[in-house]
Amino acid sequence: MTQAISSAAALAPERRLGARDIQTLLLASLGGALEFYDFVVFVFFALPLSHLFFPQDTAPWLAQLQVYGIFAAGYLARPLGGIVMAHFGDRQGRKRMFTLSVFLMALPTLAIGLLPVYASIGLLAPLLLLVMRVVQGVAIGGEVPGAWVFVAEHAPRGRVGFACACLTSGLTVGILIGSLTAAWINHHLAPAEVLAWGWRLPFLLGGVFGFIAVWLRRWLSETPVFAQLRERKALSRELPLRSVMASHGGSVALSMAVTWMLTAAILVLILMLPSLVQKSFGIAPDVAFLGNSIAAFCLGVGCIAFGWLVDRIGAAWALLLGSVALVMATYGLFGDLAAGGAHFLPLYALTGFLVGTVAVVPTIMVAAFPAPIRYSGISFAYNVAYAVFGASTATLIGYLAERAGRMAPAHYVCITAVVSVLVALWLLAKGRGRGELAD
Repeated sequence: MTQAISSAAALAPERRLGARDIQTLLLASLGGALEFYDFVVFVFFALPLSHLFFPQDTAPWLAQLQVYGIFAAGYLARPLGGIVMAHFGDRQGRKRMFTLSVFLMALPTLAIGLLPVYASIGLLAPLLLLVMRVVQGVAIGGEVPGAWVFVAEHAPRGRVGFACACLTSGLTVGILIGSLTAAWINHHLAPAEVLAWGWRLPFLLGGVFGFIAVWLRRWLSETPVFAQLRERKALSRELPLRSVMASHGGSVALSMAVTWMLTAAILVLILMLPSLVQKSFGIAPDVAFLGNSIAAFCLGVGCIAFGWLVDRIGAAWALLLGSVALVMATYGLFGDLAAGGAHFLPLYALTGFLVGTVAVVPTIMVAAFPAPIRYSGISFAYNVAYAVFGASTATLIGYLAERAGRMAPAHYVCITAVVSVLVALWLLAKGRGRGELAD
């Protein structure tokens, strides 16, 4: 029965995005941007948080490493939220979980902005910060895979790459909002004011953003693919995750491999780089955050460009070309920084655009799993990989930047890009390079 649905979809002619499709993409992308802002703004304030939530006599590098550890805890919590929400998403509907995840994100973000610091309550301060970060991780674990499935199943045939890229671009707009917020606060407030109260502003604002996103998602409808599955009684009859583990191990491994590149590119080159260039290369905070804002904007544009490319030449070729270009741009950026950073802003902008290669990843993943278990398959593979690679990357890069040389972060990103090149070559060899939704 599922095969009949897929066969019918395969025979359907390609069409342009209609008004309803565009409305769905805009609402999903805007909601995703607001929620992702809530999740990532933490890292932009790692330095003040390291001063406020740990004892004053803690070595600065250790305090920052501990804050990155709390940041990483959000990634470790992602599989729990992702697996549970994906189960109900495959059994009860995509839209319900899509709305629940953003509500769960708004509450802890608002709470972080209200937390007392170490000077007020001692060790309870970092513990509460850790708990809030874990709840954020549970929420984002259901949000990102659910969002990709949602827009992919709404998209016309031949437009899945662009639809997934629009959603991914929306998520990166959340990074841009966070970067601009950090840049504004660091520019307009003195360091003492940031430590006293300024650091709370982005989290309070994020709580408001989250509730706006909940309201926006009232206007979305269930995906046509899930509606067909429910109507034809073709939903998974056993635990979706059990089916994933029993019959789709190869798809899980494939998805984890490309998620590693996505994790490294976003975490190292976008989220962590403003702090890294200040500490390792002596770039002024204003310049670091200006460059990050430009790079985050270029990342959003790059996502759209690579989504367009996927629908023209296929996901595998887009991944191959983008990964090779990302290696060259990353080494170019870090090489310039090591030489003094004379071309930091334009090279960071180019690197940000090429990080847009990550927009190819969701198309590869939604094509790897059949509809009845798609949400569970993507959520398990993506969130487990993100938990492992995200948590380890945040702490590893913080350590390597201090102990293994200033170019170490670039080497790490480029290793993951080479893995993506190998995945792309494997997909081309197997004739699975287009990225169409699986049967």
